[in-house]
Amino acid sequence: MSIPEIAASPLAGRALALPGSELVLAEYSAAGATGDTPLYQAPLHSHEESEAWYVLDGTLRFLVGDDQTEIPVGGAIVVPGGRAHTFWNPSPAPARYLLVMGPRTHALVKAIHEDSDRSMDALRALYEEYGATLLGP
Repeated sequence: MSIPEIAASPLAGRALALPGSELVLAEYSAAGATGDTPLYQAPLHSHEESEAWYVLDGTLRFLVGDDQTEIPVGGAIVVPGGRAHTFWNPSPAPARYLLVMGPRTHALVKAIHEDSDRSMDALRALYEEYGATLLGP
């Protein structure tokens, strides 16, 4: 296996995973808040695979089950598989973060980004297709 297959520079906008691996590493950004209503990066959902976030710039706020927590730059959070969760950027400035996820979760994220103009019913079906449950808007 050559270095280009196992490295990405820069990572932003790309995902890095070995074929058959149980881990996918990706860098994403979250637009800043424009008011009091959270701009969720994902609707409230759950899935079997665990996920981990590391905040590179800015701040992210997470709802995991009934608990909320804010993760500043340099902080991290791991959400165990099966737990309901969502997250957003509570600050006006953009945030950047690394996300470590399983391959099914990555495939779901990729499918969502390929067509972001789905009805709630179609989005719910898409989540189910990838072993996830859509729990909120």
